[in-house]
Amino acid sequence: MIAAAITRVATAPVPLLPRPTHHFGFLDDFAKKEIRRAVLKAICLPGHQVPYSSREMPIARGFGTGGLQLTLSLIGAGDVVKVIDQGSDESVNAVNLRDFIGKVAPGVTTTTATAEASIIQSRHRIPELPLRENQILILQVPYPCPLMIVEPSERVRRRMHAEVDYARLWVKLYEDLVRFQEISISNRYPARVHGRYVMDPSPIPRWDLPKMHQSKALILLGAGREKKIYAVPPYTEVEPLQFDDIPFQVERFQTADGRRIPCVRCGANDSFLDEIPQAAGPAIHQCSDLDWCLARAAATAGAQR
Repeated sequence: MIAAAITRVATAPVPLLPRPTHHFGFLDDFAKKEIRRAVLKAICLPGHQVPYSSREMPIARGFGTGGLQLTLSLIGAGDVVKVIDQGSDESVNAVNLRDFIGKVAPGVTTTTATAEASIIQSRHRIPELPLRENQILILQVPYPCPLMIVEPSERVRRRMHAEVDYARLWVKLYEDLVRFQEISISNRYPARVHGRYVMDPSPIPRWDLPKMHQSKALILLGAGREKKIYAVPPYTEVEPLQFDDIPFQVERFQTADGRRIPCVRCGANDSFLDEIPQAAGPAIHQCSDLDWCLARAAATAGAQR
C-alpha cells in the first residue's frame, strides 16, 4: 500500500501554477542587492565612482541603462516614479522608460508631476522645482569620469583620483580661458563633492549644477555602459571648479542689449530655456522643464481670470 501510494504521488500530474514572466522590477535579486550595496558605498564616499556589474537591459547601452538599473533596484510598491528627458516628459526616451517601469513593477505609479514623485529619473536636467528630503533624483550618465577629457587611461585616472591630482583638469580650464576668454564647457561641468572627489555631474547644463549644492534630495548617478555608480548625499557641498578671480557662471539667456529672454509659454525669466528655431522669423525660447512650465502657465492663466 505504501509503495502504491508513493507511485501514485510520484506519477500524479503536477498542477501548473501561474508564474510571473519576470522579477519585480525586471532585475533579479542578486543584481538588486549588488546595486544597492554599490549605492550605499557611493553615499558613504560622495563623488567616488563605485564599479558594479551592469546588467543587460531591454534598451541599448547609452540610452539610460545605468539610471534605469538604479531606479528598478530602488523602487517598491507604493513608489511614484517620474521620468524626464532634457526636461520633457513627452520625449521618446522618457515615454518608453516610463511605460517599461510601469509594466515590470506592479504597484508602482508613474507621473509627470515633479511634486508627486518619490523617485525622479532624469536625462540631462534637474527639475526647476526644488526637491524634498523624501525624494531621490537619479541621473543618467554617459561618461562618469571628468578626467576622460585629459587622460584616456582608466588606470591612470583612478590613480589621479586617489592622489587628488586634478592639475591637468585645471590646465584644461585655463586653456579655455586663454583661447575663448571664458570656460567653454557648456555641460558636464566638473564639480568637487564634499571637498574631495571631482565628479562629472552628468550632461546637465551649468544652470543645474548649483542645485546639487546642499540639495535636500539624495542624488544618484548611474553609468550603465561604463559600469559606475556615484552619489551626492543630501546636504552635501558641491562646488564647481573655478578660479578665484573668474567666478563660475550659468547660462544667461540675454538679448544683445542685455535683457533677459522670457519663456514664450509661461513668461518665466528664472528658468533654463530651450531655443527652438522657427521656419519663419526668429527662434523662440521656452522652459526646458515641461512640468514646471505648464504649472506656471496654468497659475498665470488662473490669476488673470
